[in-house]
Amino acid sequence: MDLYYEVKGNGHPVVLLHSGGADMRDWTFVAPHLASYYKVVTFDGRGAGNSPSPKGKVNYVDDLLSLLDYLDLDKATIIGHSIGGQIATEFALNYPERVSNLVLVAPALSGFNYSQEFKAYMNWINAAAPDIDKMIKRSLSASLYSVVTTSSSRDLMMQMHRHYMERIIQWPEFEMIWPQPPAIERLEELTVKTLFIIGEKDFPDNHRVADYFLQNQNIRFVEITGGDHMLTLTHPEELYNNIIKFMED
Repeated sequence: MDLYYEVKGNGHPVVLLHSGGADMRDWTFVAPHLASYYKVVTFDGRGAGNSPSPKGKVNYVDDLLSLLDYLDLDKATIIGHSIGGQIATEFALNYPERVSNLVLVAPALSGFNYSQEFKAYMNWINAAAPDIDKMIKRSLSASLYSVVTTSSSRDLMMQMHRHYMERIIQWPEFEMIWPQPPAIERLEELTVKTLFIIGEKDFPDNHRVADYFLQNQNIRFVEITGGDHMLTLTHPEELYNNIIKFMED
């Protein structure tokens, strides 16, 4: 296993997938609470934190499967944030027998057509490369970070963002592979017990993603008042309490 991971606690396994622009420190304030009751696995996705850079054809869903197999976890609760939620959704659709519960925190969604505003924002960030400071400043200026950048977690967010930006400009060329057809066309097939959590102040595109999930009546939905995209850093107790309540029901 070439991905960096940590395991803490005992009991039912819970695997945490971090957001883009971050690493496993995304779960700094949530993982310890969960580890009081469960066996918690945090890991750095390929290209983030202490894990190797992506190269060739990269399938993050297969990476998750390989990690579960390596740790001999036949079934686990999968909790994903942002792109980690996109990976978690795809995993639950393709390997439902391996998922006890699914928790999605402001997830991305494969097949979703993001707005021109969001695409322009991403292009604006990339245009600043290789100036890391400018890339970070542009990235964190978006409304989806409006709460975390004025919170006590600002420094942690900045540290993760800097490390991530320094990593991505060094990545070799690679191709990201997602299962087909994309999840947006298969959400009605999502039979795993699912909780969807989003911050009130998250980016509009992410609320539009939520609308797709809401069409599945079996999914429990929670909106956290005053939260942006980084609920893991700004609202960890509220996030944790919702997760625990969902898992214990």
